[in-house]
Amino acid sequence: MTAELVAPSTIRVPYAELLAFTAGEFTRRGVPSHRARLAAEALVYADLHGLGSHGLANLKPLYLKQFDEGRIVADAEPAVVSDLGACAVLDAQRALGLWAAAEAMDSAVERAEWHGIGLVSVRGATHFGSAGFHARRAARAGMVGVVMSNCGNQRIARPPGGTVPMLGTNPLSVAAPALPRRPFVLDMSTTVVPTGRVRAAARDGLPVPPGWLADDEGRPVTDPAAFDHGQAHLQWLGGRPETGAYKGFGLGLVVELLAASLSGAGHGPSPAAVAGDRGRDDDIGFFMLAIAPQLADFTLDVRTMFGALLACPGTVRYPGWPEAELAETNLRAGVPLATPVHADLSLPR
Repeated sequence: MTAELVAPSTIRVPYAELLAFTAGEFTRRGVPSHRARLAAEALVYADLHGLGSHGLANLKPLYLKQFDEGRIVADAEPAVVSDLGACAVLDAQRALGLWAAAEAMDSAVERAEWHGIGLVSVRGATHFGSAGFHARRAARAGMVGVVMSNCGNQRIARPPGGTVPMLGTNPLSVAAPALPRRPFVLDMSTTVVPTGRVRAAARDGLPVPPGWLADDEGRPVTDPAAFDHGQAHLQWLGGRPETGAYKGFGLGLVVELLAASLSGAGHGPSPAAVAGDRGRDDDIGFFMLAIAPQLADFTLDVRTMFGALLACPGTVRYPGWPEAELAETNLRAGVPLATPVHADLSLPR
């Protein structure tokens, strides 16, 4: 594999070569080739769009490790639990979430083509990477996509006023057509940042801003290594209770309801959590919703709306615009990987 050194901290690798490398890693673990390719697209999507905390930095410590531990089943085939046409419930059977989530959204899109709306709930799943990758599949079909995922039985964040972790970072994404080549893609955790960004800072030896982490007494912590040492906790969107933490916490509970309760997946809040068990990210639940616009002027409407935002005095960009712009650059110049990630994957320069 060829690669271009672009800065002391990053190395650019051609997108096609990263896809082939990543798909090969999944194929060697027994994932069927077409699904390995789809999983690779989902994982490299993050690096391509500047979301490195959810990209190849996780290949070995998260995905390949879970293969080795038997927590991901390489040749799993999702099973239909119920199917009512416009909506369905699937059991992913511990399939690799990177492709299982994408196929679930594709199924939701197909249902929406017939019924105007398609909902696929998934249980028994594993980590699916960037939520935006999956939501954007609906946007490419001219639809609105809504994606949510809880963290299964894993507990990372404490409720406001609580002393033990009860929920995960519980990401959600909404995607829709907007301006040409610039879809609207909101992709966020319900905590102020996902764990991947904290660990990326720790890997790079950089402090994190006040507000990301706090200690047991609620004091700000800027050393990212304190998180994995159990000395700091992720904060909810909104920060402290008096500045809006209940909004992030409430959104986290919405994700639990829609992603886990509807599908029958594992929950963060549970009697085990009350006893202090932090669990792990097994039996994750997905919520995949596709909505087909019923108004003929939907495309014109959203283009007018997002165009007005861009015309706002100052410099305004909507969610998804900067990432799409960056992806175009990275497709031409190569996808940047942090030097430690590049070295850890044993990619040649």
